[in-house]
Order: sequence, then C-alpha cells, then structure tokens
Amino acid sequence: MNKCEENSVVEEELDAEPRNIILSMISQIGKDMDLSRITFPTFVLEPRSFTERVTDFMSHPDFLINANKNEDPIERFIGVVKYYMSGWHIHPKGVKKPYNPVLGEFFRSRCTFDDGSSAFFVAEQVSHHPPITAMFYHCPDHHIAIEGDLRPKSRFFGNSVGMILEGYAKIHFDRWDDEEYLVTYPNMYARGILFGKMVLELGETSTVTCAKSDLMFEVEFKTKGLIWGTYNQIIGKIKRISTKEVLYDITGNWQTTIYIADHKKKTEPAVLFDSSKEHVVPQTVACAAEQESNESRNMWKHVTKAIYENDLDAATKHKSAIEEEQREDVRRREAEKTPFVPRFFQLETDGLYHPNLMLKDIPEDPEQAKQAISKWIFTKSGSDEMQDFAKPEEDPVVLAANKPRRH
Repeated sequence: MNKCEENSVVEEELDAEPRNIILSMISQIGKDMDLSRITFPTFVLEPRSFTERVTDFMSHPDFLINANKNEDPIERFIGVVKYYMSGWHIHPKGVKKPYNPVLGEFFRSRCTFDDGSSAFFVAEQVSHHPPITAMFYHCPDHHIAIEGDLRPKSRFFGNSVGMILEGYAKIHFDRWDDEEYLVTYPNMYARGILFGKMVLELGETSTVTCAKSDLMFEVEFKTKGLIWGTYNQIIGKIKRISTKEVLYDITGNWQTTIYIADHKKKTEPAVLFDSSKEHVVPQTVACAAEQESNESRNMWKHVTKAIYENDLDAATKHKSAIEEEQREDVRRREAEKTPFVPRFFQLETDGLYHPNLMLKDIPEDPEQAKQAISKWIFTKSGSDEMQDFAKPEEDPVVLAANKPRRH
C-alpha cells in the first residue's frame, strides 16, 4: 500500500470504555439482525443528520453541469459517472454514523455556483420504520433535477456493521428531452467494531444506467481481504446495455484518485477524478431562528454542540429527549388514528417517494422555476413568509457548536 492509499483509509481506534459499551450492546442482538431499531451510543455519531448527509452527493455539481452541456451522449454519460463517483470521498473524521432522522424531520438548503447559477435542495424523513429519506435537488439555470429516496438497512455481521443502501436516485437532464440516469448505491461497512481498528469500507456493486443512450456503468467497490488486497479500490466498466460491449474501464481509489481508459483503444488510464484537486460546493442553510422545530440542524443543535464539546452525557440526554418526543408523537397519532403525511413528498404507485411539486409543473423559464421551487421549499409552515437567508446566526447553541477548536 502506498502512502496516498494509507492516508485515504477511514479508520478509528476505540478506547476500552466505548468498545465495552459496543460489546455489551451487541451481546443483546444476533448476527444478521436488522439494527434500525437499535439506539447507538453518542460516541459513534457524526454531528449531523442523515437528511443532511445526503447532500454529500451534491458536493461536485459542476460535473453534472459540464456533462449536461456536452452534445455527445457518451461524453455526457462519462460526466455523470464522474459526478457519481465524486460523492463518496466526503466523510467525517473516524468511523461515524449520522443521526437517525425522526419522522417528518427535514433539511433544506441552497447553493450558488461560480457562474452565478443556483440550486435548491430538500430532504425529508418520510418513514421511520422502515427508515426512508426522500430527497430532491434542482438547478433551474441548467435544467438539471435529481430525485430519489434512500432506504438504509443496518445489519450486524460479527466484527462489522453493514449499512445496506437500498433505494434509488434519478438524474434528469431536461435539455435532452428529459434524459434520465438511474443510480443505485453500494453498501457501507464499519469493520473492527469488536477487535482491531475500526475501518469504513464501501462494498458490493452499484450502477448508473441511461436507457435512452443505451449505456450502463457497473462498478464494484472492493473490500479488503483478511490478508490480501488494499482499501477503497474500485473496478468498473461503461458498456452498451444492448450488446454488453465494453467502452471504458474505470479503476482507482474512491477516496483519492479514479482513472478512466478507453477499452477498445487500450489507452493508458487518465485521471477522471482527483479528490485533492476538486472544490466542494458548500450548502447554504438559514440561521436557526429562521428554521422550524423539525428542521435538522435546529432539531439536533444541542446534541451537535455536546458532541463537539466532547460532553457525551449531555449528548445522550438531548438525543434521548428527541427520541422520546418521537415515540410520543407515534402514540398520539395512533390514538387519534391520524396517519403521518409527508410535507414535501408523496408515495406514488411505483412504490417510491417523489416530490409533490411535480417536475412537469416546474416552469421552463429559469427565473420562474427558481421562484416556484423556492416558494415550495423555503416557505414557513402555516404562513406565506419565506426563510430569510440574509439574517445572521445568533443562536448561542449553534455559535458554540461552530466555534473553532484546537485539534
């Protein structure tokens, strides 16, 4: 393993006390058991909700924008593959899992690109058992939309915990007569939870498919063997769906550098993506005073502050309060026989969640589209008032969580 590969491994060494807590928790469950109903201790938590973590897939939207401009369908497809592979290198320090969102929790944001264009995002927890997070992203200036839902299932496999990422994402290029790219996900594994160093790995096979262009990208995220192999390696192929003809080979390390080579011409691999040289586009979120009570950052702000301050007792206290409030909401709805209705999404006949602002109802004119999408996402519940993004952050809890710290 070279130095670059060593630096790309996501690992963490647990002290005796937290490892004993995990051992005690795992002793009460069985191998291959679904962990979605298990409450994890706060020291394994990443200080943000899964509804926000979904935005990692939107870290490099310029790849999609550039792909959408290309006249050649194969080059467009390669651009989408580049975008898809660019989202995996974002991760917290150590082996952590995000907060489990509560039912009805949502995260919303916007971002602005170097060319002056903008994009809008919303994710909502539309089901708690089983957990389902629906999401929608739209860039009106470039006529690009992404919709999907993620259905993570956690499993215990002895010395590792796996997150099986079921669900879908669909990328729409309206400029090309609603050209669609259907995306599936690899699985995530936290290795070494009982002994050894904890290591985060991606595993199994995922795909990007464009039926209109007759193209498919199939990639295997390879896990390291007990003796042989290296971490974070991928092997993939871009091929024709109809004939299985291989056009390009994709190889490399999903944490650092990914390469592409022309399969027919047997060319030398060229860099497709280098995480050290690319800029992550930040998400802009309204201040806490402009957020609703079930908006992710506002809901979890006390837990986040406690984790940053390494006060695990306080983090556990605030996390338990959120979880108990969710259980009380479930009991109330059951007593009143009132089913939960998502705010931004609806379950369609295909069994998947889609935005209740239908793509066909979004105006073609970019400015009109921005107004329609902004009104839908950022209007406050029960009023016609929209979030004010210009208002500065003044919440002392949020400011305390965000203050610089020595490492």
